[in-house]
Amino acid sequence: MTEWHFYEPAAGHRLAHDPLNAIVAPRPIGWISTVSPGGQRNLAPYSFFNLISYTPPLIAFSSSGWKDTIANIEATGEFVWNLATRPLAEAMNATSATTGEDEFALAGLEPAPSRLVVPPRVAASPVAFECRLTQLIRLQTKEGEPIDQWLAIGEAVGIHIDTALLEDGVYQTARARPISRGGGPADYFEATEDTRFLMRRPR
Repeated sequence: MTEWHFYEPAAGHRLAHDPLNAIVAPRPIGWISTVSPGGQRNLAPYSFFNLISYTPPLIAFSSSGWKDTIANIEATGEFVWNLATRPLAEAMNATSATTGEDEFALAGLEPAPSRLVVPPRVAASPVAFECRLTQLIRLQTKEGEPIDQWLAIGEAVGIHIDTALLEDGVYQTARARPISRGGGPADYFEATEDTRFLMRRPR
């Protein structure tokens, strides 16, 4: 017989660590590069991130607090999503530090120019989406009270893919060694070929 741990989030989870982000996991990482109106580069990872539409291609990420990334996007309407991979994991993690410095320089990452937007790409990242803002939404509670959580949605207007990740015109997900955020204080997961399985949708 299953024993259930039940809790109402408003009353606390009563566990050693909040399980929410460990349950909804692994989650893709929104590694977002922006530029301020004054030209200051910014690069930061967000684990509340995903692709939310095919046509047009829309991606969304949520920021806890009004951070430089959100301020830059509001001011310029542009950002770039960079794929976080296992070889780039430590550098990606370094860019999560709260600092006034250029995170590209801080993490030892070379920028690469974008074609359609001002923010640069992470040169070592094998995939990047150049995005233009479609919506910036302040989230709210069920009572309609605003919270300090900001959802940015952007349309990918230009997509860069390292051709080494393509085989017969098909993108090979595991070949890029993408990483995702797990739960707890430090869990991450890597997508690998040995964890792949095939399952086609019913027609």
